[in-house]
Amino acid sequence: MPTITKKELSDRVAGITQTTQTETKRVIGCFLEEIIAQLVRGNRLEFRDFGVFEIKTRAARTSRNPKTLEPVEVPARPTVRFKMGRLMKQKLEGKPLPPLSRG
Repeated sequence: MPTITKKELSDRVAGITQTTQTETKRVIGCFLEEIIAQLVRGNRLEFRDFGVFEIKTRAARTSRNPKTLEPVEVPARPTVRFKMGRLMKQKLEGKPLPPLSRG
């Protein structure tokens, strides 16, 4: 599975939108920074049909050190959860997409 970098994504979007690579990279960077800022504030981000980003707290738990097998306390911590939206799910499952409504 290939990895697409931010630069490669910026180059692709710049080509599609016919904007400069520099401007597109700046917009994508600002967009990603804003997603992080909103998650830090505790906000839920919903991009209709794409998916939802939200903060969930992983519960504290007891784990084991694999070398010594001693118990280790792992504290509760925040994590980001992404739930894919309807169109992404359909596309990944290979289902045909519904026609676009024009109105």
